[in-house]
Amino acid sequence: MNAKRHSLFAADERLPILSLLGLQKPGDAADWSRLNSLQYAMLSDRRFVRFGLHLLGIVFYALFYYGHAPTPLLAIWAAGVLAISIHSMHIDGKLAEVQARSLSRTEFVHHTANALVKGLIWAAPAALLVPYADSATNAWAWSYVAMLALAAAVSRHSAPLASVIFCAVVTCGWGAGIVASGHASFAAVIVLTGLFCVMGTLEGALATYQARLAEMGMDEKSQVVSLLLREYEDSDADWLFQLDKNRRLRSVSPRLAFALRRDLTELEGVSFIKLISGTAWETGKFSSSVHLLAEKLKDRESFSNLVVEVQIGGERRWWELSGTPMLDENGVYAGFRGVGSDVTAQQESSEKIAYLARYDTLTELPNRLMLHEALGDALRYAEKWRSRCAFLMIDLDRFKAVNDSLGHQVGDRMLAEVAKRLKALMGEGQLCGRLGGDEFGVVIKDAAEKSQIEKLAQSIIVRLSEPYKINDHLLYVGASVGSAIGPRDGHSVEELMRNADLALYRSKDAGGGEYCEYEPTLHASAEERRKLELSLRNALVNNEFLLHYQPVVDAVTEEVVSFEALARWHSADHGFVSPGKFIPLAEETRLIVPIGQWVLREACEEAARWPGHVKVNINVSPEQLIEPDFAASVVRALAQTGLAPERVEIEVTESVFLRDAGIARRALEQVMALGCQVALDDFGTGYSSLGYLRKLQFSTIKVDRSFVQGASQQSAESLAIIRAVVAMADSLKMTTTAEGVETIEEAEMIRSMGCTKIQGYYFGRPMTAEEARNLIRREDLRKSA
Repeated sequence: MNAKRHSLFAADERLPILSLLGLQKPGDAADWSRLNSLQYAMLSDRRFVRFGLHLLGIVFYALFYYGHAPTPLLAIWAAGVLAISIHSMHIDGKLAEVQARSLSRTEFVHHTANALVKGLIWAAPAALLVPYADSATNAWAWSYVAMLALAAAVSRHSAPLASVIFCAVVTCGWGAGIVASGHASFAAVIVLTGLFCVMGTLEGALATYQARLAEMGMDEKSQVVSLLLREYEDSDADWLFQLDKNRRLRSVSPRLAFALRRDLTELEGVSFIKLISGTAWETGKFSSSVHLLAEKLKDRESFSNLVVEVQIGGERRWWELSGTPMLDENGVYAGFRGVGSDVTAQQESSEKIAYLARYDTLTELPNRLMLHEALGDALRYAEKWRSRCAFLMIDLDRFKAVNDSLGHQVGDRMLAEVAKRLKALMGEGQLCGRLGGDEFGVVIKDAAEKSQIEKLAQSIIVRLSEPYKINDHLLYVGASVGSAIGPRDGHSVEELMRNADLALYRSKDAGGGEYCEYEPTLHASAEERRKLELSLRNALVNNEFLLHYQPVVDAVTEEVVSFEALARWHSADHGFVSPGKFIPLAEETRLIVPIGQWVLREACEEAARWPGHVKVNINVSPEQLIEPDFAASVVRALAQTGLAPERVEIEVTESVFLRDAGIARRALEQVMALGCQVALDDFGTGYSSLGYLRKLQFSTIKVDRSFVQGASQQSAESLAIIRAVVAMADSLKMTTTAEGVETIEEAEMIRSMGCTKIQGYYFGRPMTAEEARNLIRREDLRKSA
């Protein structure tokens, strides 16, 4: 029942008399008509008793008034009683049907009218028969009518309006008849009797309605409970369980039997813990959750949403159980009752989420979060036992070139192989993981021996530097390692990781393939680099850059054919900064893009002052080349300075093709379409050189200074490489420039090997723009002389 129905009879006075009599519905009680129907349906139960009472009344009245009143009159009255009694029994019999439906208004009126007629017929003797008899006979006759009124009040209170009408009519009719016969005091008793019958009827009706209302409420609650039980039993995931005080199953439900994968007949009286613990029942090695459940049952303690790891049919599953102790009627513990459900899917999903939160999906190694937690544990352990822990940070050398040239799929497979190699190197108390990208980390819980750290670091470098065979590619990468020792180098995880990163940066700065320990001086280096970056960001605005130019001469005539523009930085804060120091920093921070644009404009502007046969060589970094407007920036520089495109030679290294090769190639093709030339610098030191020579028509190939120096020392390999490059360039109609020529012997050797142009200190160091102009003027004067 809803709240409105429950509040219907909160207090007797709240129910209007008309509502009790069925003449109006109280308030918004939605089920009042249904309740009335159930009340009226009760009338059919005793209709034969009531019919018998009326027949008995005919007999008694015949005995009372036969010989006193006229016989025809008595017979007519008896026939009326018999007729109305049969009709009443028929009406009451049909009311049994309203239990399954609502009582109609017509049926209500018909039944009430029947009660009125019946009351009039039983009141008729007071006018028709009382005048013919004496007081004693009339008193006996009234007593039977009073009994009928009392019976109506007691047995027909479920239809209070009909009972009230019957009682009121018969008592008023008999009271009037007795008054007419001259017995006013007796009439008062009759009226009082009728009043009490009416009040009794109303009280009985109220009590009956309240009882019926409570019964309906209980029925509805019972239906709800039954529905819930059916839902539990019909559900694929939920079941009820009941245990006795010995923790054995009782009243096993089919759903529970299905969940246990047992026949229902096998489970009654079997230990619940035994059924869910599987092999642990024999070994005694219970899961912590089963042990907790057993403790709860033993201590008779309620539990809710307890996730238990169970073994069902040899399979590990998870159940969520809730239970509460049961007490018998004497308050004595009788066992447990509860509900359970299989939450294996949710638990596995939660475990997967927890796994993904702490493990790297590509390498299946612990991720940064888990390494962070492991290092925190190691640091606390070291501080507690006054020992040492260590953190190694590992970065792969040349991995970016592999990833960019062969694709991320190959790169990912290489990272997975690196992870396997790293994992195989780990010993007791050592944990490796992936920090992100191509960076890995190792936590050493007990690093009391310093040699242990160095030995592991060197093993990592050697093992990771071994070749990788992936998709028919034989690939080589190296590894650089930096370490920090706790708590010596830091009392927090963040400090240790930052300091290991500083050590790693130092090993990378040393050329890679190195292992470096953290030193406090590294902070000074990092701080210097930070300040240098800050100054570099303001260098263009502060006009701190200038260009130097190194001459490139014809190998035969030794005439200047071009100058290579070289950026120099004289910082207001740091003084002169080496290009080897600020160029990598500019590329790393992408400041090389605006710096490169400045170099392009400045070099074109200076070259416009030179004679028409002297070109300018301008170095372009990969970061510049992948900019969408690179070709447009070249066009702007040429237009602003008036320099002819054929006097500009863009120099690129092979590294530009290892990142976004398609974009780089299109950019160079656009520049070549303008009429500019493109030179391939540092040839032979990168990857896939021959492939790119075939794809792009370079104007010049520059031979790296390392081969020139090797050739001067009669290195057969260097000599062979230079001869091969010259021969290849000749066949492809390209010129060659040998870099790093510093002596006359080297110049003669390069000239004899067929190189087209020469660049190096022997013919001129990088010089200022004015010095370059003076050199050109001196050369022009020498020619004219």
